[in-house]
Amino acid sequence: MTEMETLLQRAQALIFDCDGTLVQTPTLYAGAWQDAFRAAGHHMEPDWYHARAGMSEHVLLDDYEAEHGVTVDRPLAVREMRTAVLARIGEVGEIEVISAIARRFHGKLPMAVASGGPQEVVLASLKETGLLPLFDTVVTIDDVAHAKPAPDLFLEAASRLGVAAAQCLVFEDSHQGLEAAHNAGMPVVDVNRLIG
Repeated sequence: MTEMETLLQRAQALIFDCDGTLVQTPTLYAGAWQDAFRAAGHHMEPDWYHARAGMSEHVLLDDYEAEHGVTVDRPLAVREMRTAVLARIGEVGEIEVISAIARRFHGKLPMAVASGGPQEVVLASLKETGLLPLFDTVVTIDDVAHAKPAPDLFLEAASRLGVAAAQCLVFEDSHQGLEAAHNAGMPVVDVNRLIG
């Protein structure tokens, strides 16, 4: 039995990140952030974004401002990014090796999505791919005080599912998300090893 199967046997609930875990969005987000930075009078290379994929909006903007020594019009940049993503939401596809796990355990274990993305975008992605009905709850950055790597998103998801943190199994792709799961005291599967 693989390590993941052993973890799945022990789990009493499953928590999935969204972007880069359940749905393939990094290229979509990179283009949307390029549009957003351009609208705010700045330039961003796609590679710069890809090195930070999975960061919540304001964490990413903190990094950009610190590295470039500028102040970005955040309300404008965030609004432009979200608008660009929603306009292209039809490009979003599921990551089948991970969504198959969610389908396998739907109705057998309580399941949540815990994403550092904004609620409107996360829900739109899950609806577009048909994955939304698989989950008992969806927690986004709009529901918590601190972004990953803080444990807030995962702890809120566990609380909503009524399952102790240590009995939840997390599926994550980003460095910040993996750290957040550890900070929450939850076992975690690095999906990059499965997506390969």
